[in-house]
Amino acid sequence: MANSLVIDLPLDKTDYFEILNESNSVKMRSGMVTLQPGEDCGSHNTEDYEELIIVLEGCGEVETEDTGKREIRKGQVAYNAPETEHNVRNTGSELLRYIYVVSKAI
Repeated sequence: MANSLVIDLPLDKTDYFEILNESNSVKMRSGMVTLQPGEDCGSHNTEDYEELIIVLEGCGEVETEDTGKREIRKGQVAYNAPETEHNVRNTGSELLRYIYVVSKAI
């Protein structure tokens, strides 16, 4: 594991890019996701992780079982607590690109 690092994010329209993993971080994991209009990342559970979603471009929604659909757009962040079933969907006409950061909470 590195003490500090700088990582270049891809400038192309890569669907998924892993940023932090067990080889370069103690507990945090992160990645960059690009969704086409109408596309979603698929419903999944945060399990014992908390998650921060940072929207870089576009607009969409985060849907959770307890709060329903929440709109998100460039310049906003969304938080999902541990044990939260959720999905991210691109509801706009342009790409939705975001970075997620998760860390073990329990």
